[in-house]
Amino acid sequence: MAEADFGRQIKDLESLFSGIAKVLDPAKIKARISALEAEASDPEIWNDQQNAQRVTTDLSHAKSQLQELEDLESDIKDLDAFREMALEDDSAADEFSAELARVTRALDALETQTLLSGEYDSRGAILSIRSGAGGDDATDFAEMLMRMYLRYAEKNGKKAKVLEISHAEGAGIKSATVEMDFPYAYGQLSIESGTHRLVRMSPFNAAGKRQTSFAAIEVVPVMEVAEAVDIPDADIRIDVFRSSGPGGQSVNTTDSAVRITHLPTGIVVSCQNEKSQLQNKASAMRVLQAKLLDAQRRADQEKRKELAGDVKASWGEQMRSYVLAPYQMVKDLRTGYEENNPDDVFDGKLEGFIASGIRWRKMGQAN
Repeated sequence: MAEADFGRQIKDLESLFSGIAKVLDPAKIKARISALEAEASDPEIWNDQQNAQRVTTDLSHAKSQLQELEDLESDIKDLDAFREMALEDDSAADEFSAELARVTRALDALETQTLLSGEYDSRGAILSIRSGAGGDDATDFAEMLMRMYLRYAEKNGKKAKVLEISHAEGAGIKSATVEMDFPYAYGQLSIESGTHRLVRMSPFNAAGKRQTSFAAIEVVPVMEVAEAVDIPDADIRIDVFRSSGPGGQSVNTTDSAVRITHLPTGIVVSCQNEKSQLQNKASAMRVLQAKLLDAQRRADQEKRKELAGDVKASWGEQMRSYVLAPYQMVKDLRTGYEENNPDDVFDGKLEGFIASGIRWRKMGQAN
């Protein structure tokens, strides 16, 4: 690649970063960090455990966002040094190209974040995975999706925590709940809500026939303490049970797992991966709060649509197909975005789907 091409690409990245920084405003983030640090340093803050948790979480998210901006700015500056090396040493050209591609992907993801302006977009997210029709293939597919989202978080340096898994009798899982604890997790991953479909030659079928199976993804925002729904004790049933699945550190040797049923709505949540029953109960209540508030928000939206005469189907249904046979392709049925290597997608390569989905949704909101 010519020196002029190297220089032009770096200039383009510098220009893109400058535009992103103007929107995200590092100075504003620093001011927020200072204010949150002042709150966190007040000894009285721990008199209210829930508020203390909110402050520390918000502080962690703000620091993470600022660090991401500062790291990218530094990475772009370092590209000039890589360019000099690549021009003098052909063996360094591949390293430069890989670094250029990595920084470009990171900037593209950050640019997409500037499109997230919804009320809850900046929040963390609770992601629920549930197997659908398709027997063992469906439960295996649900586990593949869980791993996909965990790998997406891991590869992007994001925090993700499995709160609950219900293992299937055969292969895979019936359901799982994962907390995504990073800035704009809800804004990014809410695009994943809906029905996912897998088409492949079934490994569970002796005849090797092609099988179609389904799994549902639900994504709700983590709510702040002030927004918490008042849940009367009479409205919930709490059951404790022994955790299932792989053990370790006594996780499945005591009745520490907690299941909470919200009787008026039938919503059921559970948590089994914390060390104590109290921790599991607190996590399960947090998930229940998020689901109840999301249900309330959706009901309000549906009411507004009804009053406005909007009878269009929900955008989140039947949203993506993963085809492994007779050809290989993963395609978003709403945006048309596709990848031709399903292995990469199942290993967490979701950036393209998320970016195209956010842009698609933004266009729909503008119309």
